[in-house]
Amino acid sequence: MGINVLVADQERTFADALTARLRAESDIEEVGSVPVTMPRPWLLARKAADVVLLDGDLPGETGYRLCEELSGRDARTRVIMLASSSGPIRIMQAIRAGAAALVRKDESLEQLLRVINRVAQGETWLPSAETGNVVRLLLQERDRRREVERLLATLTPRERAVLACLAEGTARRNLVAEQLHLSVNTVRTHLQNLMAKLHAHSVLEAVALTRDYEGWLSGDTRLPS
Repeated sequence: MGINVLVADQERTFADALTARLRAESDIEEVGSVPVTMPRPWLLARKAADVVLLDGDLPGETGYRLCEELSGRDARTRVIMLASSSGPIRIMQAIRAGAAALVRKDESLEQLLRVINRVAQGETWLPSAETGNVVRLLLQERDRRREVERLLATLTPRERAVLACLAEGTARRNLVAEQLHLSVNTVRTHLQNLMAKLHAHSVLEAVALTRDYEGWLSGDTRLPS
């Protein structure tokens, strides 16, 4: 049985040309294309494909959000992001969004077909030239998470509560004090202590360090895996 492919790109000329070339391949059963300039409902109204070739050059975080929505909607749908560049950071962002592969738009059709076939079989594909760099970034991220977890474990329950309020957007100390039924001076002391423990030079830095740990800060002491 062939592979059903959906091309989703903001450049209609590119999408139409790629669709026409894929339709000529014996391994591809069906190919469709949709413009991603349309509102989001097209994602939900469209019949699920085996592989979606998604434009990775969409503005801001749009491409990654669409990738998350597509890959999360149906486990059988595999997303390949097509982008003008394939640096390790960009590959990491695609992987986090649920993409099974990232392929440069200037790659040959033969290479893209190889990736489509591997991804359709449940594999994940990375550009060989960037694999080492991506692995190093993954290891660095793992080490950083372990260090943040170690630092968070040194906070007292009150310090965690103060930091949780800040992470939720309560910026003024008097509002934090009111919410926690503490004096402003006590909140100031807790804030100074937690910033020292986290080696943070500002409140924003302390909040940024803990962006993945809101549940733990607010009372659930189980750190995320």
